[in-house]
This record gives sequence, structure tokens and C-alpha cells, in this order.
Amino acid sequence: MQRPPCFIANWKMNLGVAAAKSYLMDLSKRCADNPDVAKIIIAPPFTALDAASSILKEGQPGIALAAQNVHFAPSGAYTGEISSEMLCETGCTYVIIGHSERRILFGESDEDIHKKLGALRKAGLLPILCIGETRQDRQAGKTWQRLNGQLTAVLTDDLLESGLADTVADWMIAYEPVWAIGTGETPEPEDVAEVHLQIQALIAETVGKGAPRVLYGGSVSEKNIADFMKTPGIDGVLVGGASLSPETFFKIIAQGAKAK
Repeated sequence: MQRPPCFIANWKMNLGVAAAKSYLMDLSKRCADNPDVAKIIIAPPFTALDAASSILKEGQPGIALAAQNVHFAPSGAYTGEISSEMLCETGCTYVIIGHSERRILFGESDEDIHKKLGALRKAGLLPILCIGETRQDRQAGKTWQRLNGQLTAVLTDDLLESGLADTVADWMIAYEPVWAIGTGETPEPEDVAEVHLQIQALIAETVGKGAPRVLYGGSVSEKNIADFMKTPGIDGVLVGGASLSPETFFKIIAQGAKAK
């Protein structure tokens, strides 16, 4: 049975508690008439997680909650950070890790992301693992070399031997070309689908069981969602700026689900 496509709203550093409540009440009403056509995940900033969780439980339990980041330690002297256990308390199911903004702006390494993956899996949380190449990588014909390196650095022998990858079928892997994020530029859907097939092949080779959803992210909008979602191999999208309006995000969901 084919899984419904997945649509993730990454609000980044936008929408506080009051705005989050208003947004989710609006989105819940829009989604009420369209049950089960898509898997929807909302990733608010940390301060809005608890309020978002309460609203979703009451109005739209079918929408899942994700955090935008996590620290790999369960506790300690890490000022400004948040642990997996804390995210569990807020009602999160998923956590975004490896986003290019975290890698580039905050210097997160593949090793950091590997440790974060282990920590959130031990806590029972599921990853939305982001990978992507730079414009320089793409121009040099090294897209897959970059992506392969990012994946293999995370899917290490110790993680596989520990059993923490056994739920890989429930993971999300988001392919986000760095050069496409927030620029309005996007790769051709066929090129994205080719990358997605390579990702699935690597997962099958390393983990050996289960197939995660592989999503596309990078300047997703109402104008291009149908072209992406009607392309085989693209299981959903991770949406940034266009997800900040509940009306626009719902249009992306509705058009994308219809195209799929």
C-alpha cells in the first residue's frame, strides 16, 4: 500500500506562541475536510512547541509535531540547548537534524549530526534528516559525492549494530540543495527523483530493511509543488518560507496530494 505524501512546515525563527496558535487553528479547520490525504508535520520554534502540541491534540491530532533541532546530550552545561527528553515532554514525534542552516551558520559537523541521530532515536523520536550539496558541488559534478558522504557519516556501523536504525521506514530524509533554499531556484523534478533513488539505494545497501520517505526541500511553492509531486520517487516536501501562511501551506498540501 502506497503511503500518503508528506508535507513538513519548517517555520524556522518565525511565529511565536500567539501566532502559532492562530496558525494551527486556521490550518486545523482547513485540514478537517481532507483527512488522510497527506501526512502533515509542523516544526515551530521551541517556544511554541507546547502551545502547538495542545492545539493539535484538541483540534487536529492527525498533524504531527517536530522540533527544529536537538542536542545530543541528555542534560548538562549546554546553555541555550534542548535535549531529546525535553522534546518528548512537549509532544514532539520528529526532529529536524542536519539542516544546511545549522551546518553552515552554526558549524555543525557530520559527527554532530551522527550523535544527534543516536540521541533522538534512544529517546524514541524520529529524524527528519537533511542533506544537500552546495552550488560549487553541483557545478563540479559532485552532488552525489557530497550526499553520499553526509549519509554514510551518519549511518555508521555502531548506529546500525545498536539497532537504532531499525525504524528507518519511519524516518524522513530531506534532500535540500543548499543553492535552492530561499533563492527561488529549483532543480528539475527529474534530477531530484534521480537523487532520491540513489538515497533509497544507499539506505537499502547500508541498513538493509525499510524505506524512508525521501522528501525534497528548497524554494517549494504553490507554483512548483504539482511538478515535484507528480514525479515518481518524490515522497513529499520540506517547506520553509511558503509554510508561514496557513492558507499557502494548505494549498501546497492540497495541490501536492492531488498531483501525487
